[in-house]
Amino acid sequence: MKKNIKFRFAGIGVVIAILAFVVFGAAVMLLWNALMPRIFGLLELDYLQAIGLLILTRILFGGIGGQWHGRRGIKEDVTGHGNKLREKWMNMSEEERKEFIEKEKDFFRSNRRFSRLRDFLDDDEEKNTETGTKKDSGDE
Repeated sequence: MKKNIKFRFAGIGVVIAILAFVVFGAAVMLLWNALMPRIFGLLELDYLQAIGLLILTRILFGGIGGQWHGRRGIKEDVTGHGNKLREKWMNMSEEERKEFIEKEKDFFRSNRRFSRLRDFLDDDEEKNTETGTKKDSGDE
């Protein structure tokens, strides 16, 4: 009984996918024929060419196979849970956070790829010395 339900849902999914493919193909054809020949002077498409264009754009821009949403597609990252660096940061004391920031600044100053950031960090320290504020050395 349960297998029949699964096959029904699978069958409905296949029908919906085919219907969506047909509708999107028609939409691509109609939009292309309404806009592209007038704007860019291109030729009009027939239905099969529109389907081919749809498949080509999917391959070029969407990839083949399942969808990959990158880091934002993972539920834990969207909700803020499961982010190990964030959890580590939230469990740090103020002194540990300042020490972490200083280590990161040192890394970015020493790495050649981050020369713009290095200049920004150095300018920030120069502004602090000009205004009379001292760099916090943790003596508090």
